[in-house]
Amino acid sequence: MKALLIGGTGTISMAITRLLAKRGWEVYLLNRGTRSAELPAGVNVITADINDEAGTAEKLKDMSFDTVCDFIAFVPGQLERDYRLFKGKTKQFIFISSASAYHKPLSSPMITEGTTLANPYWEYSRNKIACEELLMKLYREEQFPITIVRPSHTYDERSVPLGVHGTNGSWQVVKRIREGKPVIIHGDGTSLWTITHNSDFAVGFVGLMGNPHAIGEAFQITSDESLTWNQIYQAIANALNVPLKPYYVAAEFLDAVSNYDFRGGLIGDKSNSVIFDNTKLKRIVPDFHPVVRAEEGIRAAVEYMLTHPELQIEDPAFDNWCDRVVAALEHAKQMVIADNE
Repeated sequence: MKALLIGGTGTISMAITRLLAKRGWEVYLLNRGTRSAELPAGVNVITADINDEAGTAEKLKDMSFDTVCDFIAFVPGQLERDYRLFKGKTKQFIFISSASAYHKPLSSPMITEGTTLANPYWEYSRNKIACEELLMKLYREEQFPITIVRPSHTYDERSVPLGVHGTNGSWQVVKRIREGKPVIIHGDGTSLWTITHNSDFAVGFVGLMGNPHAIGEAFQITSDESLTWNQIYQAIANALNVPLKPYYVAAEFLDAVSNYDFRGGLIGDKSNSVIFDNTKLKRIVPDFHPVVRAEEGIRAAVEYMLTHPELQIEDPAFDNWCDRVVAALEHAKQMVIADNE
């Protein structure tokens, strides 16, 4: 089997690339070649910018594939380009959408592929919905062989899963926990969330590749484990062997007092309790059984980050913002207490 991955070296796609190589697929990646040194032996890299449609078409003119997967398409125009590039050149085109596209606020925390798609809080999610609608139209009217995949919060050893963080990733929050500083958790920390290790995600995804039952269908791929945010943050503290000092703040307040994308990322996604039903995926990919428990994956990510200084990216602006939010709320608390006396 022959696959082309557009991207292929990100958190989700690198695990897929490795599993495909292990299973003996003929794998091609189309990207700018920035992480080629980390690829498994035998993986072929086509160095190109997919946004240069003419240049990409020239490099692919004599090639065809069993499956093409685009990991870096976010708006319908990019998929219109993909359709022009790959119509007649692939037996399956897989688009990576997002579980954040499911209706917010949720009418039920139990999510299936039939849950309504609508997210008034996040343009990213609305764009993914528009992409899905375009692809389904191309499938119905042009027989373009599409499959839609909806990941939720997928992580690997290079990133600790969090609800509230700055623009430089997760290290600053890990550092705050390690130093015994108050750590902001949205809401009261009791809403349910699902995190999925990329190695588990890859098993489900690869099982859809070349699978005739996946054509014209959408699938979510997540862990079967749901945890509270308190449990997720406590697992980080446990991995660091330090006490957790949570500081609870409403998601709406965080959005109101910051320049970070908390309206989309929190109100439109992480502040909602979610439980995913993966029955549809398991029916056609029987070997999909997530095995990396959240506590194990978080511990591995923390340990990896602590031993890889290049991942310890400081974010002083976010750190200062956290301190100011905590100080302001503590001041407000004392003012109300004083007024009540």
